[in-house]
Amino acid sequence: MVDGDEKQRTRLIHVGLGGWGSDWEANAIPPVAEVERVAVVDAHEPTLRAAQEKFDLPDEMCFTSLTEAAENVPADAALVTSPMDFHVPVALEALDAGLHVLVEKPFAGTVAEARTAVERAEELDLVLQVSQNYRFYPGAQAARDLIAAGAVGDLSVVHVDFRRWDHDAPVETYRHYAFPHPLIYDMAIHHFDLLRMTTGREAVSVYAKVTDPPWSRYTEEASAVLVIELTGGLVASYRGSWVSRAPQTLWDGEWSFEGAGGHLTLTGRGNDGPADDAVTLSVGGGPARPVALPPMPLWGRSAGLRQFARAVRGGPAPDVTGRANLGSVALMEAAARSAGSGKVEQVEQIGGTSA
Repeated sequence: MVDGDEKQRTRLIHVGLGGWGSDWEANAIPPVAEVERVAVVDAHEPTLRAAQEKFDLPDEMCFTSLTEAAENVPADAALVTSPMDFHVPVALEALDAGLHVLVEKPFAGTVAEARTAVERAEELDLVLQVSQNYRFYPGAQAARDLIAAGAVGDLSVVHVDFRRWDHDAPVETYRHYAFPHPLIYDMAIHHFDLLRMTTGREAVSVYAKVTDPPWSRYTEEASAVLVIELTGGLVASYRGSWVSRAPQTLWDGEWSFEGAGGHLTLTGRGNDGPADDAVTLSVGGGPARPVALPPMPLWGRSAGLRQFARAVRGGPAPDVTGRANLGSVALMEAAARSAGSGKVEQVEQIGGTSA
């Protein structure tokens, strides 16, 4: 609720009720008092009916078409959690129906496609936000604030490691193996966005070397090593894998920020919320000391959804507008090109969007 007034809740049509969409229904939407989910949509009838049964929804709230839902149910906004290929088409459909839009990451596979929705939202004066939920954790926000305040001085290098084992399911039943660019699009997009957020810099170029083992069940890269150049000459290394038997990282991965005046580490985004977030700071070569992190009553997707609801009701613009997210999409797109070409690829410059 906004200012305690239930009538001011943002009325939400939720589009896309597959595995992750259902998780939104079960875990991300309910804690946010500022929203009321008034309808659900999925073009795949069996998926829609399974969600209807799971969440005990009446027929009048369930639709196979967003346009039909918008015509029949008073609403303010759409939450789009459909597969990536449908993000922009569904966002455009929602915008043309007069709805504000919160769309899951990755926003789109290319900057050009994402920009069509950004420009349409701006033309219609509607909110378009991307759910880069890893930003909404205390560790990432503390790291950003400390670096911006000069706690480590001028940054000299950033290292990021992400290690997970996601390789036990049979090929016949596990769609993640066939996901396009499963490391770069599905996971590294989070880390690319955090890299822009924490350093306040944009990517200039990227080199991606795929390192998949011959026994990998993934169709495209499940592991890779990347070298990313950012504005000002700052270089970041990134090692990521879905097929790592090494000690597993949290979803944020393990971050090391080195600067002229100190060293900062970051990890976080555990399965149980912010409790696993950890930041350490070493100044002038001294011992690494833990940084106290503030409590966050709402975090991750729920915190982003609350920010979206408040923006829809006339509050401040969200941190991750569609336009602000174009820099993350540009880095993702260039990394995917590099994984295919084996060459250094230039990142399209968007300008002033890392915040």
